[in-house]
Amino acid sequence: MLWTAINFLGRLLIALLFIPAGITKITGPKPFLAHMAEHRVPGALLPLVIVLEIGGGLLVLSGWQSRWAALALAVFCVMTALVFHLDLGDKVERTQFVKDLAIAGGLLALASYNGLTWPFG
Repeated sequence: MLWTAINFLGRLLIALLFIPAGITKITGPKPFLAHMAEHRVPGALLPLVIVLEIGGGLLVLSGWQSRWAALALAVFCVMTALVFHLDLGDKVERTQFVKDLAIAGGLLALASYNGLTWPFG
């Protein structure tokens, strides 16, 4: 029971990163579109990012299909690090780069978990 609760808490904390980020992109997309354009990423991809962040976050949170959602979000985090935070000479960008890779690592660990994923039963 304890490990099931810890698993749920971990999934909740991961979901709290992605779900609000996706909602923010819906309510105020302009800065995200500008940042994407600055890095030569087509703005047409923003709806896919929103679906991945909200949908993947909800799947991780619920425990249903969380393995596949965690894998997709892990790939997304690695790609985000490589596209948006590759200026490793900049301390802030280097921190963002490493943070994105660390989140991807946690998501890969979650994806490899074979135990019970529904919150408490």
